Amino acid sequence: MKTINWISGLAVIVFAATMSAPAQAYEVSPVTGGGTIEGTIVYRGDVPTTKIIPTKDVEVCGAPREDPLIRVGTDQAVESAVVYLVEVAKGKAWAEPGKPPELNNIKCRFDPQVQVIPAGSLVVVNSDPMLHNTHGYYGKRTAFNLALPNQGQRIPVELNRAGAVRIDCDAHGWMEGWVYVVDNPYYAITGADGKFSIPDVPPGNYTLVAIHPLTGPIEQPVTVAESQPTSLTIELKK
Repeated sequence: MKTINWISGLAVIVFAATMSAPAQAYEVSPVTGGGTIEGTIVYRGDVPTTKIIPTKDVEVCGAPREDPLIRVGTDQAVESAVVYLVEVAKGKAWAEPGKPPELNNIKCRFDPQVQVIPAGSLVVVNSDPMLHNTHGYYGKRTAFNLALPNQGQRIPVELNRAGAVRIDCDAHGWMEGWVYVVDNPYYAITGADGKFSIPDVPPGNYTLVAIHPLTGPIEQPVTVAESQPTSLTIELKK
C-alpha cells in the first residue's frame, strides 16, 4: 500500500485545506424546509492494484494477494467514498450518540478500511492473536500511537480535530486505513452501489466534497432548494 503514499499525502493536504476551521463552531438550529443531497460516486479509470506480501504472522495475515486501490462495482460505482459539506455554520442536530466508532485490526487489515466520523472518540480494537501497533497521523503529525499486544484489546482515542487521519500498523507495514473526521453532521459514505444521501440540509448554496484515498477530493457546488431533493453524479479522477 506504500506505493500510493505520495497520492495519500496529497489527499491529506487538500482534505486538511477543505476542512480548515470555520469562523465559529457548528451551531445546532431548527431546519425548516430542508432538502436532501443524494447521488452516486463513480470512477471511470483503470483500477490500479497493489501487491500485498505478508512478511510475518502469515498464519493470520494470509498469502500474498493483489488488492484494488479503489473498489468499483456495477456502472463504475465507488464503494467507501466519503461525501461531506464544508463550512456549514448551523443546521440539524448530530445523530444520537450510540457506541463510539471502531477501527478493528483483523487478519492484518483495518476494518473498516475507510470511515467518516464526527470529531470525538474512536475505539481501536485488536481481533488478532498477536501484536499490532496502530499509528494514526494528521499529515505527518502523530494523532495516536498504540501498541495492542493482546487479542480482544480495546483502546479509545480522541480525534477532536477535523481532517484526514491516515492509519498504519508499525508491525505490519502493508496495512493502511483512513478515518475522515468532520466538523458538521452533513456527511455520508457510499456503499457498494456508490450511492449517498445527506438529508435535512437548510436551503442554500454549498460546496460538497467527495473524497477517496486514491483520488483525493473533488469539490462540487450544489444548490439545495426548499424541501426538494438535489441529485448528483460525481466522477472521481486521479
